[in-house]
Parts: sequence; structure tokens; C-alpha cells
Amino acid sequence: MNASWQEFLCASGARLDQDLVADFGAAAEELRAAPEATIVAPLAHLGVIEVSGADAASFLHQQLTSDVKHLADGSAQHSAWCSAKGRMLASFLVFRRGSSYHLRLSADLLPAILKRLRMFVLRSQVSISDRSDDLQLIGLSGPRAEEALQAAGLSGPVAPLTCSASAEGLVVRLDSQRFELVVSSETAGKLWQGLLLAARPVGTRVWQWLEIAAGVPLITDGTKEEFVPQMANFEQLGGVSFHKGCYPGQEIIARTQYLGKVKRHLYRAHSNTPIAAGTAIYSPANPEHACGMVANAAPAPAGGYDALAIVLENFVAAADLQIAAPGGAHIDLQPLVR
Repeated sequence: MNASWQEFLCASGARLDQDLVADFGAAAEELRAAPEATIVAPLAHLGVIEVSGADAASFLHQQLTSDVKHLADGSAQHSAWCSAKGRMLASFLVFRRGSSYHLRLSADLLPAILKRLRMFVLRSQVSISDRSDDLQLIGLSGPRAEEALQAAGLSGPVAPLTCSASAEGLVVRLDSQRFELVVSSETAGKLWQGLLLAARPVGTRVWQWLEIAAGVPLITDGTKEEFVPQMANFEQLGGVSFHKGCYPGQEIIARTQYLGKVKRHLYRAHSNTPIAAGTAIYSPANPEHACGMVANAAPAPAGGYDALAIVLENFVAAADLQIAAPGGAHIDLQPLVR
């Protein structure tokens, strides 16, 4: 997190936990507000890579799972970068501003992904840079979200996965009530104060719960190279194109799709005990091997922990799944309805 931005947030009442904003003094109340209230959250768990240059579109099109060549200016799309085995190294929200492309991803993956992407540039006219210090990410959600944007002097785009640009940065509409703001570090404090006229400040984990509620998984260091995109529902999110040319893992991803071999699927999950991304899931029917894994987890407004989990279909119906180890605490699964 940018030092000046962190200092500003702390002066505004933020309490930090391992470089994330844990809360603004009332963690339980902030979490309970998440489903219905209008909230604003610093998204320090995310980072931004910028890809620019004459060959930026073609370079990304040849590397990512989505159709970057047809991403219009002022639009966003989900995407992933995969290994040769079709496993997700990272998940992105890609948004375009002019001829530049920004990749929003989990901050704990950013250094490794930045280094690895640069290895593939070769003779392409492409510049790849970490923008996480000079661009700050802010999440805004709730029934008064557009009112909050107006109070801060910003306008919200009308359609999901579109962006509105201003001198301060970008506003990306995620869905009917959720927005991500990508703003300069110099103006982040002023915009934050404007947003507070109609939104309540909350910790980062509240936003992580909202992402889980929306059914949008985020690949982190704990889950990299664990899932093919279809396991994480990325084809449903528009993050996989089956009509473009080759990219890393494309053959396996396409074969998995067309032969119907996706045996693991994304579910909503709930546990009364703490869980985290990468936590293994076991079934008493086959305790020697994990049958699933938690993709993302966050404290739930009603208590316990909510999560997105990817689980083998064969073991779901028995409703006897356990977390962390055979014989561990029970975890409930529900179908993912977006």
C-alpha cells in the first residue's frame, strides 16, 4: 500500500492488519452493514499492472484466456493467465483506457506475475509496469453507490464491465450496485472524503465478502496453479474465449470444455470455524485425498465464514465434507446462483 495513502487512511480511523485495512473501528458492525448498506473500502489486497505500447493488445491476446483484441476502449473483462497445463497462475480484471491495458490482480501474486510476463515480451513493442504505488483501488457498493460517486465528483458507467474516465482515474462498474475506482494516489484522499458523504467506510475483508457473495473468485498465492478456468466458473464470467488463437494452456482448456470433463465446480460454502484460501476439503468417503479446496474466504455478516470452494462433483451430494483434514470441521456447500 502506498505510504501516503496508508497514512491518510490511518488518520481517518483505519486499523491495519498485515498491510490490509482490518476495519474503521467497528469490525462487526461494518460486516453486518455489507449486505444492505452503502459501503466504501480500500482494496489494498489488490494490485495493478499496466501493459502499454504498440503491441499491447496482441501481446495480451496471445497470453490471456479472454479476447483482449476485441476489448473496447472504456470496457473491462475478466481473464486469467494459465500455465502450459491450463492451470490458473492468476486471475485478472482487465480494463482498457485508450491504448493501455490495466490488469487488476491479487497483490500477493503481482511481483511474480510481473516478472514472468516480462519474460514473454521478446521483440514485442510492449512496456509492462507495476502501477500499484501510484494508483489506488477503492471498492464502492450499495443502494446509494451512484449518489456517493456524484458526491465525489465522479460519474458511474451505466453497463456492467464498462468504465468511465476522468482526470482522477477510472470508475469500473462491476454489477448493479458495485464499483471499483482506480484513482491516482494524489487524489485518492480527496475522493475518499467525497465518497463518505453517502457511504460508510469499512475494512477490506467486507469487500472480500461482497466478492464471494457475487460469486467472483480471485486467484491468490494460496491457490495459484490449482484450477483450470472452468472450475472457477471463468467461462461464465466471460473470462475465457473459445474462438481465439493459441495462448498458454489453451489446448487443455478447450479440450476440457468440449469433452465435458469438468469434474470440479465452484460452490458457495460456509463454515463455523476459520478457513482461508487454499484450505483443503475432504470427504469421509475418500479421506486419503482432498476432494476440493477453498478458493476465497471471508468472515460472514451472520457469523462464521463464507467462501467460494471448488469441489469434485462426486462428493457434494453426501453433505458430509470436512475442512483442513479428514475428520475436520464441517463445511456446508450451496449451488452457485449468480
